[in-house]
Amino acid sequence: MIELDHLAVAGESLEAASDYAAQVLGVPLQSGGAHAVFGTHNQLLGLSDALYLEAIAVDPDAPQTAYARWFDLDRFNGPARLSNWICRCDDLEAALDALPEGYGAPVQLQRGDLSWRMAVPENGVLPYDNCAPALMQWDGDAHPTQRLESSGCRLVTLTVQHPQAEALAAALAPLLVDARVVFEAGTPGLFATFDTPVGRGVLA
Repeated sequence: MIELDHLAVAGESLEAASDYAAQVLGVPLQSGGAHAVFGTHNQLLGLSDALYLEAIAVDPDAPQTAYARWFDLDRFNGPARLSNWICRCDDLEAALDALPEGYGAPVQLQRGDLSWRMAVPENGVLPYDNCAPALMQWDGDAHPTQRLESSGCRLVTLTVQHPQAEALAAALAPLLVDARVVFEAGTPGLFATFDTPVGRGVLA
C-alpha cells in the first residue's frame, strides 16, 4: 500500500514557488534545506492530517548534476505551479514491482536527520507526463511534519488530470486508497483544493 505524503510546488526559483504557495494558502512557508544529490532546495508548510507542502526549485548555488534532476526540474519553466504529488510506502521495491515500468529506481537521500529513498526515473520524468506520483520510503521515524508548525491548512481534494487518467487510476487502485485523490480526463495537470485560514484555495 502507498499513501499520500506531501505535495510539491515547483518554480524557476525557490522564491517564486514559495510566494505562489503562500499567496494561495494565505500563510508563509518555513525554511527547509538543500538536496545535495539533485542540486535543489526547498521550503515547507505543515498541513493537517500528517501531510506537508514543499516548495522546490533548482539551487543556483549547487554544482551542476551529472544526471537529470527529480520532478523534471531541469526542464521547468514558466510560472510556479503544483508539479508533483509524492506517496510514501513501507516497502519501496514491492510498490515499484506492483506498478508498470517508469516510476524510477530508488535513490538514497538525506537532509539533516531526515533519511529516505525516492524512486527517480533516469530522465527525471514520471509516467503520465509527471501526473503519476513519485514514490518514497522514509528511513526511521523522523518526518518533516514533526517539526513544522501547524498552518491551519487542510487538503480537501487532489485532482489528477490526464488524457489517460482512467489507466493511471487503475494502475494505482490496488495500492492507493484515498478519497481525497480524484482522477479526471483532461489536459495533464494537478489541482489541489485546500481549506485555509483565509478560505478555500486552489494550487494548480
